[in-house]
Amino acid sequence: MSTRRGAGAQAGLRTGPSIWLAAPAMTFFAVFALVPLVGVVALSFMNWDGLDAPTFAGADNWARILTDPVTLDAMKLSLVLTVATWVTQFPTSLLLGVFMAGSQRYREWFSILYFLPLLFSSAAVGIAFKALLDPNFGLGSALGLDFLNKDWLGDPNLSMPTLVFVIAWSFVPFHSLLYQGAARQLPASVFEAAMIDGAGRVNTFLHITVPMLRSTIVTSSTLMIVGSLTYFDLIFVMTAGGPGNATRILPLDMYLRGFRAYDMGGASVVGVILVVVGVGVSYALNRASGNTKMESTLEGA
Repeated sequence: MSTRRGAGAQAGLRTGPSIWLAAPAMTFFAVFALVPLVGVVALSFMNWDGLDAPTFAGADNWARILTDPVTLDAMKLSLVLTVATWVTQFPTSLLLGVFMAGSQRYREWFSILYFLPLLFSSAAVGIAFKALLDPNFGLGSALGLDFLNKDWLGDPNLSMPTLVFVIAWSFVPFHSLLYQGAARQLPASVFEAAMIDGAGRVNTFLHITVPMLRSTIVTSSTLMIVGSLTYFDLIFVMTAGGPGNATRILPLDMYLRGFRAYDMGGASVVGVILVVVGVGVSYALNRASGNTKMESTLEGA
């Protein structure tokens, strides 16, 4: 009887303090995330220009936004940007991170130099690249390189690929840092065994390194994909959604509707769509990867 009471007391000690330790974080999340989200959802059913008192509009805002060609095009552009940035950043970050995880001194210096973009704000990066890519006074004219003298940000066919390149330049160092830290935690004994078995570098990378980095890949990919749904400052500084609507992704569409067209109800609809898509993508990635069933990165090693 006493043994059962002792076990129950120990269980209470384990669960009790953890709830209180989580209370400040949960309170902060509720005040600064859930409460504003509820307000945005309520505002999506209102007509409000940001000045007068909001009036109830029912589902009119949702019907109008979900059938608006501009918003539908913004959804397509957001999807294109998400896929393009992931395809560009994932292999580059993975290869650079694993490469920089080596113990050679030159790799450490390379890591220091390559992480410099992390020190710059997105607005500063946008201003710098906008000047460098100027067809009249940019880098091409300064160096006499004719192939760079193109309207990279003013041509609808070049503006989106250019943004993908600048975004990759800005955020690949961060994801490389994630892979570098994870790769340095992998046990050397596994790679020594693979070397003894005659496995080459490519096979070792594909069949040992990549599977053991699965948790980091899921985390990095989630940050890339969900982050691509919130790109705003860099694109706003470089193109402001132009030329025309060639780079008007959903976050820009939300801003332009709310603060340029004074359609706060429609902008709230776009904001709710972004939240739902972001949460859904994060959940789907974790479920599809089997991350919830995986006890350790080294499981089975």
